[in-house]
Amino acid sequence: MGGWIMLLAALRRPRRIAGLLGIAAAADFTEDLIANGLTAAQKQAIERQGLAEIPSDHGDGPYIITKALIDDARRHLLLRNEIPLDCPVRLIHGMKDTDVPWRTALAIAERLRSDDVEVILVKDGGHRLSEDDDLERLCATLESLLRRIEKP
Repeated sequence: MGGWIMLLAALRRPRRIAGLLGIAAAADFTEDLIANGLTAAQKQAIERQGLAEIPSDHGDGPYIITKALIDDARRHLLLRNEIPLDCPVRLIHGMKDTDVPWRTALAIAERLRSDDVEVILVKDGGHRLSEDDDLERLCATLESLLRRIEKP
């Protein structure tokens, strides 16, 4: 959800944003990933109880998806139109991400108005991209982005 919030925050204050770096950005995930993947029982639980538990592959308990989240998220969908941001954007995504398909990063890149967008796909990377190599890649990408932004 962090990548989606990053984009929404940048859209609210575009003049204050010099650049963006997203990891496994999941714009529109409630509509494109969760709503389409819910079982009949989970859909029923959301309608009757206002929430459903979605199993997590990460061993830290289930995700709780609420009706309020799904309803509110529909007011903030980004991938249906151009995303009017002109700053440099770097998106890093693991191709073994079982939570958010790596093609989501490509969809975000396609929709961004900026011409300065790079998508870095990590063939053996999962959703969290938290191994030492992943963190080194993240730091190197951030340093490169900062150098790009600091150019006169």
